Amino acid sequence: MALRKSTKLPQTPLIKQILKRCSSLGKKHGLRLDVPKGHFVVYVGENRSRYIVPISFLSRPEFQNLLHKAEEEFGFDHDMGLTIPCDQHVFESLTSMLR
Repeated sequence: MALRKSTKLPQTPLIKQILKRCSSLGKKHGLRLDVPKGHFVVYVGENRSRYIVPISFLSRPEFQNLLHKAEEEFGFDHDMGLTIPCDQHVFESLTSMLR
């Protein structure tokens, strides 16, 4: 049986890639973002509701699971911002527990 090399990045480079991608979106499109330092934007649910979340969430396993789902479903290289494949009420419940 042949071993396949995983295409997933280790956690630290993955988090850095996400942060770089999120921080460059506003500059790329000439938008003024209302995102405070230490936070980033995600889009959640069918209507792509916008949420501003603390960067500290990136180190939480619960949030990392959402990021892996986002990577599998959407990838991280698109112009829509970081989109999380999750129902809005589930995301709100999860983030309220992480605060």
